Amino acid sequence: MAFYPIFLDLSGKPVLVAGAGKVGLRKIKGLLEAGARVTVVAPRAEAELESLPVTWQRRRFRNSDLRGAVLAFAATDDRKANHAVAAEAKRLGIPVNVADALSECDFLVPARVRKGNLQIAVSAGGRSPRLAAELRRKLERLLGGWEAGSVPRTPELE
Repeated sequence: MAFYPIFLDLSGKPVLVAGAGKVGLRKIKGLLEAGARVTVVAPRAEAELESLPVTWQRRRFRNSDLRGAVLAFAATDDRKANHAVAAEAKRLGIPVNVADALSECDFLVPARVRKGNLQIAVSAGGRSPRLAAELRRKLERLLGGWEAGSVPRTPELE
């Protein structure tokens, strides 16, 4: 499967995240950084979720939860629940990312380096998240002193 790289403007747009464990929380934080209006559907959550500006429905996913969403994430620890989110999102034409099934994903979330307005996204096509994360860490070290508006002298890039 070939994916097309894209940066989306999610400012003020409604996004659904089903699941609020470690994986879901990571997705939620990234969405909030992008300015999305996040609704979380999960009976339980990591404690940190309580302090985040999200709407939290403390229950299992229902098909109606996708109403109005422009993007969806299935990040529960239940394969059947993730499949249900993906199936309904696809039926409604809402792009969906499924944490435990690459074949059900309409898009991937890359490993990302952010320094001011500079963003670099790294993906291994969903096949090797560890490799993408390692490349992200190397890029962070490489750009360590970079500030917005300046160009770092990096012999590795010359």
